[in-house]
Amino acid sequence: MCGITGWVDWERDLTDCVAVVRAMTDTMVCRGPDAEGYRITRHAALGHRRLSIIDLEGGAQPMGDEQRGVLLSYSGEVYNFRELRTELEGLGHTFRTRSDTEVVLRAYLEWGTDSVARLNGMFGFAIWDAEREELLLVRDRLGVKPLYYAQTPSGLLFGSEPKAVLANPLFQPELDDEGISELLLTPPLKTPGHGVFRGLREVRPGHLVRVSRSGVREQRYWQLVSDTHQDDLPTTIATVRSILTDTVSRQLVSDVPLCSLLSGGLDSSAITALAAAELTGQGAGKLSTFSMEFRGSEEHFKPDALRPSLDTPFAHAVAGHLGTRHTHIVLDPQDLLADQLDTLRARDLPGMGDMDVSLLLLFKEVRKHSTVALSGESADEVFGGYPWFHDPEALKNPGFPWAHGRTGRYEVLDPGLLQRLQLREYVKDRYVEAIGEVPYLDGEEGIDRRLREVFHLNLTRFLPALLDRKDRMSMAAGLEVRVPFCDHRLIEYLWNIPWWMKNVGSIEKGLLRKAVGDLLPEEVANRPKSAFPVAQDPAYDAAVRDRLRDILADSNSPLLNLVDKARLTATLAAPTGEWNGPQSTAWLGYLLEVDTWLRTYRVRIR
Repeated sequence: MCGITGWVDWERDLTDCVAVVRAMTDTMVCRGPDAEGYRITRHAALGHRRLSIIDLEGGAQPMGDEQRGVLLSYSGEVYNFRELRTELEGLGHTFRTRSDTEVVLRAYLEWGTDSVARLNGMFGFAIWDAEREELLLVRDRLGVKPLYYAQTPSGLLFGSEPKAVLANPLFQPELDDEGISELLLTPPLKTPGHGVFRGLREVRPGHLVRVSRSGVREQRYWQLVSDTHQDDLPTTIATVRSILTDTVSRQLVSDVPLCSLLSGGLDSSAITALAAAELTGQGAGKLSTFSMEFRGSEEHFKPDALRPSLDTPFAHAVAGHLGTRHTHIVLDPQDLLADQLDTLRARDLPGMGDMDVSLLLLFKEVRKHSTVALSGESADEVFGGYPWFHDPEALKNPGFPWAHGRTGRYEVLDPGLLQRLQLREYVKDRYVEAIGEVPYLDGEEGIDRRLREVFHLNLTRFLPALLDRKDRMSMAAGLEVRVPFCDHRLIEYLWNIPWWMKNVGSIEKGLLRKAVGDLLPEEVANRPKSAFPVAQDPAYDAAVRDRLRDILADSNSPLLNLVDKARLTATLAAPTGEWNGPQSTAWLGYLLEVDTWLRTYRVRIR
């Protein structure tokens, strides 16, 4: 995995701006600790930081074709690069490296922008075509890899993360009303394409952006297509198993140590089992696996709908069943606040508080042993694993289903700000926009139509928040995390499978259980969904509240511009509430992050 950045300017000579380009590139060191490179021409500059995964000696970037005047700065993995390479060699292309980077470059030289649809993988890359005087920005179908850009009066800046754009003096950290609204929605409600900072945009998943003298144009290259599912249940189960097996096999290609993240849940256990079987078949030895828990978790754990059980016993059961080399990592809840600034700098935006920190701490430990890890993100989104898929009230709610029952959070915000932003109406408008993107099946009605909407909302609004978290925390640790459930072939196949098949046996993710259950211990194959663990430690909850009280006592706190001091003070005095309420540690921790972010990044509110 790598970090990319660059600058296009039609009016200035960028060969005079080496120091700025280098500063932009240097912000990506965490994403690419192994090597640095940049190429600067009169009107275009591309920077690159490399995390070497495939072809360690070759694959230096930016990579170019001097004859055609094409430069590429690429981040990600293309899992079908070997097949594409063979096809391109048959068309007369000669390769100098074994890297997938060169395959992406030569695919563009052969097929132009049509090459993007041929790529199977996770990626964000930029191509400068000097002959056409055009910059192409491309992001993978699900948005596993990030890519941001900001227009300038005479060009455009881009980078894998906002920090690369922020390193250029042409871009200033500012918030307008729309940016404040996006900031206060918290990650799972964020609008795709919106970068929060004024003028900052994300390349949307499944889209590419073309930049030329005539302007900036965004176009979609991939979208889901609704059609009638033709396969019967046994065929469907077999097809899901086949796609997953092939996907995991492709994603095991690596020239550096690889492992699997094993929570003991169905999703990570399925990926781990398929990976272990493939490595055994190759004679490659045992798979390394990693799990985590918080110190004192047994003492403080309170089961609820999201987390009905602790992960540790199930992770150990899977590791023993599969014979993996297992490492169990124990985190101290007291470290969560101490390391929060690291996660903020990794995101460049407020995120998921202690859930970000615990993931970063886990990844730092994993990185001591491996450079690549497999993970189970998106299984819940495509198989229907979340509680709201099974909650009639959440399904009836004309809004984002995961926000159903979330009440009172905005009551601690400044009344004047709420009146100006019309935040609840803003959320409703974003929901209407999201529903407008759903590709309905002709004649589909009732619960089937609603479930199609919910699946689409999860794929396009909820999943991106989780993928963004995974990317930022892993890259901050110099770890590449691959997500087999995000393979677009699996997504496309599952999209049209009817609910009764996905929910076969009247159990969440019943189809996935049927497809992989024979690989797992029975207690894991039948284990209910349990979300990523949080620190259920009263001492941590108290520390968050104490920190917020200190902030409210500071007359210079930028948070005071956003909240009602009296209401927030009263909230801090109330007992800790449910995760979706105003007294939850998650929401209070988010406000804490907002204050730190406004100070650290010196964000100006317009």
